[in-house]
Amino acid sequence: NRDDAWKLLNEHTKNPSLIKHALAVEVAMRAYASRLGGDVELWGVTGLIHDFDYEEHPTAEEHPLVGATMLEELGWPEEVTRAVKGHGNHLNVPRDTLMAKALYAVDELTGLITAAALVRPGHDIGSLEARSVRKKMKDKAFARTVHREDIQEGADALGVDLDEHIGFVIVAMQSIAHELGLSGQE
Repeated sequence: NRDDAWKLLNEHTKNPSLIKHALAVEVAMRAYASRLGGDVELWGVTGLIHDFDYEEHPTAEEHPLVGATMLEELGWPEEVTRAVKGHGNHLNVPRDTLMAKALYAVDELTGLITAAALVRPGHDIGSLEARSVRKKMKDKAFARTVHREDIQEGADALGVDLDEHIGFVIVAMQSIAHELGLSGQE
């Protein structure tokens, strides 16, 4: 449940930016679960914990494998651990559920949206539009660590237009703008 996921995340993650990323992915996952007929709670919790091991195990050799193994040992559902393993490309774990596809689709995108909002006056996501994010996406010097190809592949895997995907995730993130530090009052 979410309480267990929140506790686990905070035991292993102290960086406020990583906590905010987890919250952004959680809210995007909940929105997609609602839209696609998934289990809103399960998808949200998966989004919340997908990177819980990253601060302690940031290398490709360790993340997210260490975290997924810990989740398995704690008895988390296989659907969750498999989605966590598949949210990057380097483990070659097939994303064979809608939940896994959605996690992959929103992970990098939430980072790009956050970066785009942070360069706006007051760090305000409230008026951010998909076209602004698309423009930033074309600038390879902006948010360099964001894998743009993953964003496009994620939208394709979900069968949604990229602009629609970006707009949908922006709206989801706007619903928790204050928690993300993107409410224009920071």
